[in-house]
Amino acid sequence: MSDGLFGAGSVTWRVHGSPAVALVGGLRALVIQALHPLAMAGVAQHSDYRERPLKRLQRTAEFVAVTTFGSEEDALRAAAIVRHVHRRVVGIDPVTGRPYSASDPETALWIHCAEIHSFLAAHRAYGGSVSAADQDRYYAENAVVAELLGVPPDLIPRDADAMRAFFAAQRPGLCVSDAARDAIDFVVSPPLTPELALYWLPLRILARAAIALVPRDLRRLIGLSPTALGDAVCHVQVRALDAALVLPGTDTLLRRTLGERTRAVALAARAA
Repeated sequence: MSDGLFGAGSVTWRVHGSPAVALVGGLRALVIQALHPLAMAGVAQHSDYRERPLKRLQRTAEFVAVTTFGSEEDALRAAAIVRHVHRRVVGIDPVTGRPYSASDPETALWIHCAEIHSFLAAHRAYGGSVSAADQDRYYAENAVVAELLGVPPDLIPRDADAMRAFFAAQRPGLCVSDAARDAIDFVVSPPLTPELALYWLPLRILARAAIALVPRDLRRLIGLSPTALGDAVCHVQVRALDAALVLPGTDTLLRRTLGERTRAVALAARAA
């Protein structure tokens, strides 16, 4: 396999190299993304996440895995597919009354920033320390993914200071709409359906760990009451999942959402 967009020496390979940590980051991203009314309207009106939640996780995980570990050709192909799908995600947001489009650069940038910020937060909490210089490098590396999805280069935060400024500018427009509440509740307390039964316990642990990493002011906005003890318990549980995959269904969950080939490459990247 070619080094693709990043390569084995990149910060991105290190940050995305742990399957359980990547899932925590992905779930955190879903919670934060839901607070943007235009982004949430697109999910509420076009996504089948309630009917096929694992499929939704798998699509996201596959895109991240391919753009991270795949060849450059694979990454370009995956981005083209996403852009094609996004062209159909249009409508009117019932909260603001504004039209939305998943192809809109500002909406695409919100999704991108929430995602990579969440992966880095999960890695720093559960995977390992990242120096300030490597945090900047990680954001700069991943700007190429946002560009592949149609975001103009001059809009993309490329270091930690720019990322903080981006979220500060977005904060006044964030809200918990009815659709956002439904989506967040679905992540925090996944239903015990036949599809999720085998994975329900690890999903609950990973979701609680994701919530523990959401900034406290956003948790208060959502209506959650974080505690230091609860956050500490989440840290212990996720480290156990990532190190030993000890809970029934966890390894199957990772295989199903990440895929055999992706999971193997990710583990190899972490070892490297």
